[in-house]
Amino acid sequence: MWDAETGALRNTLVGEHMYMSSITCVAVSSDGKTLASGDYARAVCLWDAQTGELRKTPKGHQDTVKSVAFSPDGKMLASASWDKTIHLYDAQTGELQKTFTGHTDWVLSVSFSADSETLVSGSKDQTVRVWDAQTGELRKTLTGHTDEVWSVTFNPDGNTLASGSKDGTIHLWDAQTGELQKTLTKHTNEVTSVAFSPDGNTLASASWDKTIHLWDVETGEPRKTFTGHTDWVWSVAFSPDGKTLVSGSRDGTLLLWEITPD
Repeated sequence: MWDAETGALRNTLVGEHMYMSSITCVAVSSDGKTLASGDYARAVCLWDAQTGELRKTPKGHQDTVKSVAFSPDGKMLASASWDKTIHLYDAQTGELQKTFTGHTDWVLSVSFSADSETLVSGSKDQTVRVWDAQTGELRKTLTGHTDEVWSVTFNPDGNTLASGSKDGTIHLWDAQTGELQKTLTKHTNEVTSVAFSPDGNTLASASWDKTIHLWDVETGEPRKTFTGHTDWVWSVAFSPDGKTLVSGSRDGTLLLWEITPD
């Protein structure tokens, strides 16, 4: 855990299972009190974000956990796994509530809509799937990527989905109809992470081509390209005020970028 203003290390979270396993994903609850992590040892962990204390280790997955996401209302935690399933837990107790099945290969990413009613997932099976988060019902299967879907996310208004793929493209979808609206092409290698700005007007994407692109969501045109990492960029996220972007890379660094108005 890092201080975003100073860059100082605040806390290091360590659990007994971690000595044998790489951490693959992290997420913080909307109130900032709880952190979730997933790892190669098939574990999902819930931590006290203030003290670093391990609260719960929900069980259930049979393979690597590749993505975790809290619902915005703070009630649910979703996890995606190489075992081809999505698990939905009670975010407070860690109790497994539902298991979503339907993907035919590794599930690599999950994300909730702003109203917590809908869950979206991306998979190695090249599909994006849209689920009713309350019932587990599959609403839509979106096809169009030609390779693994590494990252999926909702626009804050819930009307648009973005998906980034190993095929180097980003797709923008109408979340209600499933219609493909735009295909964004500029990266020269796999797109590993996509994130909308809080106002929904900008999309950030990270790639194995060592760059980060900012896109105009309405037009689909690239706005800026950030370079500075010396290896694959694995993840990007906006600060809540939209003024800062953070990126994490295989080069071992986290970089903070100032987002200035056009």
